[in-house]
Amino acid sequence: MNQTILETSRLLLRPLSVEDAPAMARLAGRREIADTTLAIPHPYSEDQAREWLKAQVMASTPNQSEIIFASTLKEDGRLIGTIGLREIDRVHSLAEMGFWVSVDSWGQGYATEAATALLHFAFEELALNRVFACHMVRNPASGRVLEKIGMRREGLLRQRVRKWGAFEDIAILAILRQDWSK
Repeated sequence: MNQTILETSRLLLRPLSVEDAPAMARLAGRREIADTTLAIPHPYSEDQAREWLKAQVMASTPNQSEIIFASTLKEDGRLIGTIGLREIDRVHSLAEMGFWVSVDSWGQGYATEAATALLHFAFEELALNRVFACHMVRNPASGRVLEKIGMRREGLLRQRVRKWGAFEDIAILAILRQDWSK
């Protein structure tokens, strides 16, 4: 089970817990969040959040291919989102970053702060060489977060995914260890 805790000036990124289900359903279930993520449904019930969290907690092993953290405010422990690495590939030394931040926390730099800490973890603790991320083109705020942490746009995947019946273009960005360490 993932016991890692990452700390920034304002955030604690801690392991997820089944007790996060009520807050997760309330925050991630907002239409604004579900609209630009692939895996979060809308509406998103507490039972759905609990089942997802149980699966995440059970899947956490030392050689895991996914590590997801609860993004919480250091001052009061309040959940404001999640951030993590998925498809961790030890052979090719890479992983995909994904995150969401609660609507009430938008525009305050929390995503950038959490993503910076996660990159440090990816490159220093996991010794990865490449971290990439994707975002829907119609969600430029996520793209700005990725650019702020040093990721560079590598391409556009036209109509790569279908969300709520509409095909969506996806931008892909990445950062290499050598770029991060500069």
